Amino acid sequence: MAQRNKAATQAFRKKIHVETSRRTEVKDVTAAVQTAVRESGCESGVCHLYVPHTTAGVIMNEGYDPAVAREIESEFERMVPILKTSKHDEGNSDSHVKTALVGSSETIFVESGQLVLGRWQVIYFVEFDGPRRREMLVKIVPDPAG
Repeated sequence: MAQRNKAATQAFRKKIHVETSRRTEVKDVTAAVQTAVRESGCESGVCHLYVPHTTAGVIMNEGYDPAVAREIESEFERMVPILKTSKHDEGNSDSHVKTALVGSSETIFVESGQLVLGRWQVIYFVEFDGPRRREMLVKIVPDPAG
């Protein structure tokens, strides 16, 4: 549910729903975030992304070669395997550790109504305890007039 911006002078908020299909999944959400920027009417400002989950996060990385996302997934599995002796009732402590490593927020500049991303950069929602239906909160804050 998006909140409409008054002439792009106020912050704009939107919730993006993300469906994941695997336990560990790196999913490109750049188009959905850019759509929110367009809906906001913001020409210049910042876009804040926040994932309100303890076993999922958000990162920016290369999006040109799909092998990069697959290798990020496999390297997280290698670096932090499922903890067979975990004391955590849900048995997903490894997912919490991975999320602690990637973080739950990103901030991206907005210029000329577009996200300012490097040539190869995309925004990835990173799932560590799927498959699930998740959400990512987007808040776009325009620069002050003047």
